[in-house]
Amino acid sequence: MEYWNAFWVGGLICALIQILMERTKLMPGRIMVLLVCGGAVLGAIGIYDPFAEFAGAGATVPLLGFGNLLWNGVKEAVEAEGFLGLFMGGFKASAVGISAALLFGYGASLIFDPKMKK
Repeated sequence: MEYWNAFWVGGLICALIQILMERTKLMPGRIMVLLVCGGAVLGAIGIYDPFAEFAGAGATVPLLGFGNLLWNGVKEAVEAEGFLGLFMGGFKASAVGISAALLFGYGASLIFDPKMKK
């Protein structure tokens, strides 16, 4: 049953984002920022964890999950380090994922020879 929850929740998120892209003047970059911020806000008010438990990968894979990861990192760092945790927490929590994205992106650029669109 969890597979089907992930399937329809992930599809619903994608459908909502597609509607936003078609019906508003928001550019994809701004929509991605909204998703990351939305995940952080949902985590802050305590809704994201029950939602992710229900939806599984349908909620944790998209950018909502990244926003929640940043929120959890900041929350833990503030509890451990105080005010300085505001600046350190997000970086500590997401460093591995960001590093992997940079390395794989660089590797792909070496293999596929990307070019800018005109």
